[in-house]
Amino acid sequence: MSASGKKTLDRLLSRAGLCSRSEAQALVRSGRAQVNGRVVRDPETWVDPVRDRVLVDGAPLRARGKEVWALHKPVGYVTTAADEMGRDTVYALMPADATWLGPVGRLDQDSSGLLLFTNDSDLAHAITAPASKLPKTYEVRCKGPLRDDQLERLRSGVVLPDGPTLPCTVLRLDDDDRSTRLRIVLTEGRNRQIRRMVQAVGSRVHTLHRVQIGPLVLGDMPEGACRRLTADEVLALRRAVGAGGGVSGGGRPRPNPGGAR
Repeated sequence: MSASGKKTLDRLLSRAGLCSRSEAQALVRSGRAQVNGRVVRDPETWVDPVRDRVLVDGAPLRARGKEVWALHKPVGYVTTAADEMGRDTVYALMPADATWLGPVGRLDQDSSGLLLFTNDSDLAHAITAPASKLPKTYEVRCKGPLRDDQLERLRSGVVLPDGPTLPCTVLRLDDDDRSTRLRIVLTEGRNRQIRRMVQAVGSRVHTLHRVQIGPLVLGDMPEGACRRLTADEVLALRRAVGAGGGVSGGGRPRPNPGGAR
């Protein structure tokens, strides 16, 4: 932002919680924004949030409060707003106007469980930053019965192409001749980390389900449902990552109108 308090138009729209910055740039270039009665197509146009009148699709721009939402992501959905391959995205399970919320981290298409969304970029960064070491808990079904020494290797850290993993908590929940179910708690988040860790000790992940992020537990939220976090839940999450500020709260789980597929 400039010393005079002005912001570029794309940043103003993004900061208002309307959409992401890249989406704001596309919105402006398409001619959907007006400043003081004039259509503006340059996203880097300087705007005074106090003195200038900004319209989007003919309606005055109003800042949205900071929100955090939780989704019980089913298998089969990709964590992106749009997919070039035409696959179902997690936004199909969110409210119709939720495109201004961004996912906090991701879950692979073949993974399920707790996924957060927010328009608070500072909180999102605090949650995903390696320095926060926010614990994330997964229930993982692996191929075959895993030996104690294999579990100990997972706990101690395994060497991956992008470096050794940090020590983590690994608990055996149950097993049989065909598979082993584990509870794994990570304090870092790399691309497909658990799948690569399990492969490194000689097995393969069959299912991966995230059940907790810091103090926030997925609980009995139905698969495919989403809900806005309560003020107390957001406060607990902020405290866990040392982030200040406030986010307005929400309430009960909200089922996806189309259902989980």
